[in-house]
Amino acid sequence: MMNSPDHIKLSDIKKEALEAEKRIREHIRETHVEYSPFLSQSGDCNVYLKLENLQLSGSFKLRGVMNKLLSLAEKERKIGLVTASSGNHGAAFAYALKKLGLKGTIFMPSISNQAKIEGLRYYDAELKFHGTDCVETEVFARNAAGKNHLQYIPPYNDLKIIGGQATIGIELRKQIENINTVLVPVGGGGLISGIAGYLKSIDKNIEIIGCQPENSAVMYESIKAGRIVEMESKPTLSDASAGGIEKGTITLDICKKYVDDFILVTEEEIKEGIKLFLEKHNMLIEGTAALPAASYLKTIEKFKNKNVVLILSGARISLDQLKEVIS
Repeated sequence: MMNSPDHIKLSDIKKEALEAEKRIREHIRETHVEYSPFLSQSGDCNVYLKLENLQLSGSFKLRGVMNKLLSLAEKERKIGLVTASSGNHGAAFAYALKKLGLKGTIFMPSISNQAKIEGLRYYDAELKFHGTDCVETEVFARNAAGKNHLQYIPPYNDLKIIGGQATIGIELRKQIENINTVLVPVGGGGLISGIAGYLKSIDKNIEIIGCQPENSAVMYESIKAGRIVEMESKPTLSDASAGGIEKGTITLDICKKYVDDFILVTEEEIKEGIKLFLEKHNMLIEGTAALPAASYLKTIEKFKNKNVVLILSGARISLDQLKEVIS
């Protein structure tokens, strides 16, 4: 049973984060923080990169998935598991199933990237397709799980998922002595809800900034409207954050309360972010992971003399996308 959005407090997220830390630590990688000389010098500040692009399964998503699965009773895990994803959450789900010896089904939008579909075929999870937008697929998968008495594992709309992502905040507190600002990619809001909830439970002065593509800024527009809005998303290199958001998601209220600002970036700015990491850090990241760097460079004067963290959320970029970026 999910908590009502109005009743989720910082203390709730902190509690979930600390429980998740104990539960999932042996199953995930504590990702390194890397100092960026180029970005730091460019903004006359200190910029640190949280390398979730090096997380097992290729993104931060494994934290939330593993926490949700391990929090279930044994019989709940064994009756069958269902999720919906067009990419990183599905990869994390498939990886976790194999690691824990479980069976499950992944529902994907019918227009999912072929490279991501092929990547999931290496695991034992069954793939099914429905709808053309991620939120349409999520609703269908949740209903299918309910009708068949199976356990649904949501991509973001669940306090256990958020608690798993919040373990990034726990690691950051150990790795960086004084954090002023954290820039976080935003799709459904699970990652930023966890990071904001945990860090602000420790220090409310830490600034949390959400980063989204102009072509699919659903969370930003929803916060402005005070409700989840239905809007058409244009194609974006930040495909891991693109698409609609499930109605009633607990992440909307958490983001509204604890995210201090949003920065929206263009497709060209995302391309430049990806190229920057190839050139300056010899590092491959996906479009969504480039959002914080693109946002930082767009508003660089804001960060002078600050300690800034950029969350590099994942590495799962397709060859076609990479060709588009470097052509």
